[in-house]
Amino acid sequence: MLITFLLIHLLAACLAPSLVRRLGAKAFHVLALAPAATAVWAAGQLPAGAGDAHVEHLDWVAALGMDLAFRMDTLAWVMTLIVSAIGALILVYCAHYFDDDDGNLGLLAGALVAFAGAMLGLVTTDDLLVLYIFWEITTVLSYLLVGYLTTSAASTRAAKQALIVTTFGGLAMLIGIVMLGEGAGTYRISELVAEPHTGTTVAWGIALLLVGAITKSALFPFHFWLPGAMAAPTPVSAYLHAAAMVKAGVYLVARFAPGYADLLTWQVVVLVLGGFTMLLGGFRATRQTDLKLLLAYGTVSQLGFLLLLVGYGSEGATLAGLTMLVAHALFKAALFLTTGAIDHAAGTRDIRRLTGVRRRAPLLAVAGTLGAMSMAGIPVLLGFVGKEAALTAVLYPVDGWWSLQGFAAVSVVLGSVLTMAYSARFVWGAFTDASRPPQLPRVEQPRAGESRTGQGSDAGATLAAPAGPTAADAETSWHPPTAILIGVPLLLALASVVLGVTSTALEAALAPHTSSVTAVADGYAVHLGLWHGLGLPLYASILVWVLGTLWWGAQARRPVEVPVPLWPFDAGRTYHHLMRGLDRTALEITGFFQRGSLPALLGIIISVLIALPAYQMVTGDIAWPERVRIADSAAQVAVIVLIILAAVLATRARRRLRAVFLVGVTGYGTAMLYLLHGAPDIALTQILVETVSLVVLVLVLRRLSGRFPDDPSRMTRRVRALLGTAAGVVIGLSALIATSSRIHEPAGMGLPERAVDYGAGYNIVNVILVDVRAWDTMGELSVVLACATGVASLVFLREDIMDRVRAGLRTARGSRARLRTPRGVTSRVSGPSRWLTAGDQLDPQRRSTIFEVVTRLVFHTVLLWSVYLLLSGHNQPGGGFAAGLVGGLALCLRYLAGRGYELRAALPVMPAALLGTGLFIAAGSALVPMAFGSPALRTWDTYLQIPLLGEVHLVTALFFDVGVYLVVLGLMLDILRSLGSGIDNQIRVESEQEQAEGVASR
Repeated sequence: MLITFLLIHLLAACLAPSLVRRLGAKAFHVLALAPAATAVWAAGQLPAGAGDAHVEHLDWVAALGMDLAFRMDTLAWVMTLIVSAIGALILVYCAHYFDDDDGNLGLLAGALVAFAGAMLGLVTTDDLLVLYIFWEITTVLSYLLVGYLTTSAASTRAAKQALIVTTFGGLAMLIGIVMLGEGAGTYRISELVAEPHTGTTVAWGIALLLVGAITKSALFPFHFWLPGAMAAPTPVSAYLHAAAMVKAGVYLVARFAPGYADLLTWQVVVLVLGGFTMLLGGFRATRQTDLKLLLAYGTVSQLGFLLLLVGYGSEGATLAGLTMLVAHALFKAALFLTTGAIDHAAGTRDIRRLTGVRRRAPLLAVAGTLGAMSMAGIPVLLGFVGKEAALTAVLYPVDGWWSLQGFAAVSVVLGSVLTMAYSARFVWGAFTDASRPPQLPRVEQPRAGESRTGQGSDAGATLAAPAGPTAADAETSWHPPTAILIGVPLLLALASVVLGVTSTALEAALAPHTSSVTAVADGYAVHLGLWHGLGLPLYASILVWVLGTLWWGAQARRPVEVPVPLWPFDAGRTYHHLMRGLDRTALEITGFFQRGSLPALLGIIISVLIALPAYQMVTGDIAWPERVRIADSAAQVAVIVLIILAAVLATRARRRLRAVFLVGVTGYGTAMLYLLHGAPDIALTQILVETVSLVVLVLVLRRLSGRFPDDPSRMTRRVRALLGTAAGVVIGLSALIATSSRIHEPAGMGLPERAVDYGAGYNIVNVILVDVRAWDTMGELSVVLACATGVASLVFLREDIMDRVRAGLRTARGSRARLRTPRGVTSRVSGPSRWLTAGDQLDPQRRSTIFEVVTRLVFHTVLLWSVYLLLSGHNQPGGGFAAGLVGGLALCLRYLAGRGYELRAALPVMPAALLGTGLFIAAGSALVPMAFGSPALRTWDTYLQIPLLGEVHLVTALFFDVGVYLVVLGLMLDILRSLGSGIDNQIRVESEQEQAEGVASR
């Protein structure tokens, strides 16, 4: 079921943009069904013991030992409920928070649902490598969500900062995963924790895992990215930074604590950084005037607290940590959503400007107050239960007070004091009028906030706070929040009350995991409950409440306009200095090696290519071949001579077009060599690629001069000839050495049999592409999309150009509709019949009747041939790639005959539609087998009896090939639109400008 729910989340994310276009913001209600169904299913999967975990397994990348293994134990069960239940409520909240016309709302909805699915996979997978994949998916999705307001520089900057910091931690974690997996001999998480290995490699691997955890969970010195990420809309912050993304680091520490909490590195990182982060974040939170930033720094503090508890290493601290994990998800999500409702209604989050919130929205005040009480650890909420358990676990350090455990105890107490202070500051600032001074001076304060529209100004925009608003202004600026905007945070806050009262049952549910953490002994037995009698934990709680209230009172009497740094060192400023230094260093290095001369740059690259292999050939122990066979036939020798002659002439050509065609001769000659060697499929692909390359180069040459601009000296020509000859010799010798150095049987020896058994096809090349190495092909399709995007962005730089393209497509679709008139109905197209659909729009002086006739006669035949290559490619030469190139060349004919008008008439769609559809079909064909319990990209075949056609062999890999076909066809269309029609328009505009300038000069 876990795999099924992951696929449901993926499907919902893919459908989200379409649903938003049809339903508007109400689409969030539909999308909430995916995490809601997951939460309902998980609620019935309560593990009764450590050995009763729900396990699912699916073979994936067997060569790497990488399987889709999922395991729902107690810890995964808790995290699944958190990310799914709260995720569903936040999606419902979004339906009433955002307006239908908010920009990119479809992207936001899809990314949120995909994020919920990625977190579900992250917390349930039992394979370290798969965990890393989900880990990085959450990183990318958080970048999209934080940078949702693409028009805001502050939002984009915050998203990049979060991406860079968390990606750095992810890369360090990947190294640790490899070290840990190779050192222990397994990547299965349950095995690594059940039988922890020792040694230097494992210790370093765990240390690097912790680097990934502390960057994701924003511990010092990486804490600065989380307050900056408040540029995201408030519901996104409530999910990512309270219930989901930042919990990933906490989960990772909790997952490995049973096996590795006794390591000294672990204790130092978790206890010292956790305790210090709790103090630092708490202090910063007490000085904020923006409710959202107050919660952000409070989240930093609480994350330090959580990592300290779940990584402490004792059963009691783990029980307290998991309890606080649930409590934090509830109260922090409730507080963020309360803040969003306040900002949505009042248009501000500044505690110096808010007035009358409690009077206008009493239930919202109840939700915010209950959430703040749970955060501060006030009875009878779950936050109090977890805080009492935490104090019980740390206030009796078995190693004494002068130890890391003693430091942790002091940090927890002082941090709890600060938590009480900023919790009181939140309630006082949001729901009382005493926080607004009678005359507020005008200040400039950076802020990550939204406006009332929901999307608003949540981008770190500068807030110019005027003098205190009047009562009349406050009354007219209030927009009452809807019942959902109040009900969702109130429900989360009430859940803290319910779980606080029933906390003893929660202890029993968490016992299977907490009992497995025994690295550190408990100094005192820890249990959940509202009353444990008089004792040190209760006295410490009372002290925390008193000192926290006094701290808040001192801050309330002296509002802080601009927080003063605690010391000269600031992690955020250090990050910016490092990034500027990195940019400067990259600029200097690039400027040193790339002087703006393409020949010089190519000379450096080729020189390195020559020097390194040549040095190894001279100094290394090389196995030179004993016998070299130059050729198998005279035909091969003739083709080789032709290739060499064309290459030499290409280097001496002074005109660009001549050089292009001579280089093309070398490509076609290479295809002939493939054919002579008995590889018709590769020869066909080489011919098609060479033809497409010629078309592209010819299109580009229109913007260049006919001759090469440089006139190199004799010495320069000799140096170039020497480099070219040396490169050819080195590459040729490297090929000889590689073939003679083989010590194992070639990988392709068993491919003929494997192609039939595994891929049900006789075309080995195509079977490799769509079956054996299909994941490589999937990656190449993504690269094709990136290249197509890059090509288009070089030409269509301005939005007005894209608007003209869309208008042209609409016109082309209208023309096609008018031409397809039913029998008996008079067509509205007057005049004689045309060979081309858009023939009447062409310049009569630039038309070729013969070319138009030939195009009309062969276009559909070429397209039919492309379909034949697609369908027969699994057994005969062809396949999706070759078929897509043939289809693209058919479109090229239409473009050459009728320019952009005819191209739009031939295929009136945007290239992105073909590219996206093709990738979607290819990915779908990879995932569908998983729904039936088979590995991804598994191929099935069957024989069908079709009337008139007879017996047809159907292979499911054909669907993957169809995706490849559409991607390649989309790339060809994009090239023709960009380098063809796009350049045509540029030439036309420049010509019109020159004519206008000429008329003006006369």
